[in-house]
Amino acid sequence: MKVGTDGLLLGAWAQGGKRVLDIGTGTGLIALMMAQRFPEAHVDAIDIDADAASQAEDNARRSPFADRVAVRCVSLQEYVAEREYDSIVCNPPFFTQSLQSPDSKRTLARHSIALPFDDLFRHARRLMSEDGVLSIVVPSDALSQIETAAVMNNLFLVRRCLVRATRKKPARRLLLSFSQKPLPFHDEEGVIQEAVNEPSEWYRNLTCDFLLKY
Repeated sequence: MKVGTDGLLLGAWAQGGKRVLDIGTGTGLIALMMAQRFPEAHVDAIDIDADAASQAEDNARRSPFADRVAVRCVSLQEYVAEREYDSIVCNPPFFTQSLQSPDSKRTLARHSIALPFDDLFRHARRLMSEDGVLSIVVPSDALSQIETAAVMNNLFLVRRCLVRATRKKPARRLLLSFSQKPLPFHDEEGVIQEAVNEPSEWYRNLTCDFLLKY
């Protein structure tokens, strides 16, 4: 999977910590963004696909954060950590109803076959510190499934950002953060473009440390 808007938004928005886990790292984009944003963080990145993990490892090795980003080829369900995480981030596979791609790697990346939402929340909770936060990006029509999985695993929605492509379009993306504690809820909204090729102030401020163009 190529670098996309979802991963860019999550990497720029998610809460950090001294120990960060990136689930389904793909190219390693979010892991590297978290390492850049939080200079004291050690970031572990995992992916079930060997080619993706190899690419992420190579990208991390070539980055300024090579000593703080570790990549492993392993599923979340089988992953065992030495210590709990302050921050867990995931751009999960979310197309649960659509037809599967003939490309098996694309299918794994785009469908919730290898990582159902319930598994994501259950194992994130297992790996999360008492004050840790799970941050994800999902399409808005997956919200009911996400809320069910969160409730079933005793996680509380503490932060939400509705993301619109333009001001006139409905929110298609949601940035969500969950905690083991019922903290005060923070709600916000973001718009990516004011017009064609005209990024909004919100988007520029959020991503300015990562996009050379802005």
